[in-house]
Amino acid sequence: MPYTQLSTDERYILTHLHLCGHTPAQIGRKLQRHPGTIGRELKRNADRLCGYHYESAQRQAAQRRTQANQRYKLRSAAGGEQTKLERFVRDKLDEQVSPELIAGRLQRDHPNQSAMHISAEAIYQWIYRMAQRGVDLYQKLYQRRKRRRPRTVGKRTKKGVIVDRVGIEQRPVTVDERKRFGDWESDTIEGAKGTGVIVTHVERKSRLVRLARLDSKHAAPLSQATNRLLGKLPKCLRRTMTADNGTEFADFKTIEQGLGVKVYFANPHSPWERGLNENTNGILRRWLPKGSDFSKVTNKQLAEIQRMMNNRPRKCLNYRTPLEVVNALPGVALRN
Repeated sequence: MPYTQLSTDERYILTHLHLCGHTPAQIGRKLQRHPGTIGRELKRNADRLCGYHYESAQRQAAQRRTQANQRYKLRSAAGGEQTKLERFVRDKLDEQVSPELIAGRLQRDHPNQSAMHISAEAIYQWIYRMAQRGVDLYQKLYQRRKRRRPRTVGKRTKKGVIVDRVGIEQRPVTVDERKRFGDWESDTIEGAKGTGVIVTHVERKSRLVRLARLDSKHAAPLSQATNRLLGKLPKCLRRTMTADNGTEFADFKTIEQGLGVKVYFANPHSPWERGLNENTNGILRRWLPKGSDFSKVTNKQLAEIQRMMNNRPRKCLNYRTPLEVVNALPGVALRN
């Protein structure tokens, strides 16, 4: 069945059901609408002072449709006159910031300037339109594609068995809740064959990233690099680590002794158990695509990539950066 906008009558019913305490799922069943539709309606068209009301919601929806029919906010061709909004978007794309984060940061930095507001989808569509004109802004995207393509699922790889490993099922429940700092997820990404690997550590609550390049996937160099990277951090930022099952983490007891953390291991073939780390590796691939020669990556270059990642606004942090979140802690003052 094709999707249609909510009608005034539906919004009237939604208002009263919402006031009675019905959940989006319950309202959706009564209106024969998807719960996600109801949830988005309550979020997008709620009045800041009075909550959700059908008259206010109808006005906002009508205004949004009118604005959608207006000309593009990002419309200049290469070499043309750029608006303040377009200059901001281009600058952030150059810094490898995603359209979604750009849109969120604009909302945060310019809350009362509608001219500086734009959706992530509008930025993507602008990039794709520019690609048709021969402008390669799409090269700034993670996937570097001129148009959208369906995702593909990668092949599974076998992992060796790590002696005395402690599984994620024994990890404290508080780690899942992300209510404290100091819980890390860890993995490695590989470059072209024989050129080394990059070890990646990301803190679950702040999304702070730590990176190091290794010549091989041997366990001893990885544990030494990890102790060096995280050993400089305050003790409040060192509690647990959840690692991939790769044998490069076999020397995890050295990490536990050096950092005072407890290391846990995710289940094989379960990347969602380290979803933040997988996402972080995907972001890192914007600077270091698959097949890159890691032997040519200098420590200075990797430090600069780490700096940019830690200064990227994140939607999950209300568009703050990881460094801003960490440095809000008493006694913590990190530069990168």
